[in-house]
Amino acid sequence: MSERIINFSAGPAVLPEPVLSQAREDLWSLDGTGIGVMEHSHRGKAFLAVYEKTVALCRELASIPDNYKVLFLQGGASSQFFTIPMNFLAQDKTADYLITGSWSKKAIAEAKSFGTAHTASSSADKNFNYIPKEIKYSDTQTYVHFTSNNTIFGTEYASEPENPAGSFLVCDASSDIFSRPLDISKYGIVYAGAQKNLGPSGVTLVIIRDDLIEQGASDIPTMLQYRTHAENDSMFNTPPTFGIYIMGQVFSWIKDQGGLSAIQKLNQRKANKLYGYLDSSKLFQGTAEVDSRSMMNVTFVTGNEDLDKKFISEATAAGLDGLKGHRSVGGMRASIYNAFPEAGIDKLVEFMTAFEKSNG
Repeated sequence: MSERIINFSAGPAVLPEPVLSQAREDLWSLDGTGIGVMEHSHRGKAFLAVYEKTVALCRELASIPDNYKVLFLQGGASSQFFTIPMNFLAQDKTADYLITGSWSKKAIAEAKSFGTAHTASSSADKNFNYIPKEIKYSDTQTYVHFTSNNTIFGTEYASEPENPAGSFLVCDASSDIFSRPLDISKYGIVYAGAQKNLGPSGVTLVIIRDDLIEQGASDIPTMLQYRTHAENDSMFNTPPTFGIYIMGQVFSWIKDQGGLSAIQKLNQRKANKLYGYLDSSKLFQGTAEVDSRSMMNVTFVTGNEDLDKKFISEATAAGLDGLKGHRSVGGMRASIYNAFPEAGIDKLVEFMTAFEKSNG
């Protein structure tokens, strides 16, 4: 197949087409060096130029203050679930977790191996279809951890929660990072797997405040200390060079779109089109509560499992791929990250309208 189809995959996910075109050239020869980007030494001039540009663009887009480090790590966002408590928790310390889906459940489970992990809020009572408004923090906590966007259940924090004085805020932003402006100064740590909004799988972005790097435990394995990677510019060992390269290209593409404020407007327009249709439909229903809806992952059902399966099958045949909901919840899910084209939303709504007429 030479034609690209519409990709609603939740991750690894759609990338900007200009990024893919440039990568195709640079895989063969990076900047006219005669050596492809995946073949260059991570300590050579050609790749170091890529690395420095990627860090600079990341800082520029998110207005990252000077007292934060930008790290490119491996092991996925899931490795941060244990790395963070390993660095900052102990048996006599507590961390508060806001539980809004599968990934925050996995994060708190890892934290319990290192200290007290307290559930400060949870939406489990309604199968995670909303963002809790009430938070009951523990008396004292080292940090507060939350997941900003819940890929599986289609919910998203409209803004970050306010953490108690004396603690720092930690965010797993894997599925909505750089989809809107982000005030880094409110956070101690922001981390994100790249494969949804930033690049390919295999690289994890970590933005961490300098004082926390110094506070982190020093009696844990070297590779799990943030100071190791901060002191070595993410190159203590060979970093995921291709992932860093693609992230740099994506950052450049976001800048060309007008930055994070412009990307937010585009994402809101795309999401509003799809939610607008769902709200008017007599066949399809969105599963997330209205005030908790995600801009990135739109989850919906017909209310009939057989009809859901028919919709997914016919949509796939029509070139609308990746709409099957996560196995734990079923139904459908349209993942419409930064790089997802607005025209794809129009085609999905057109297909859903026709399907509803035939099956409503």
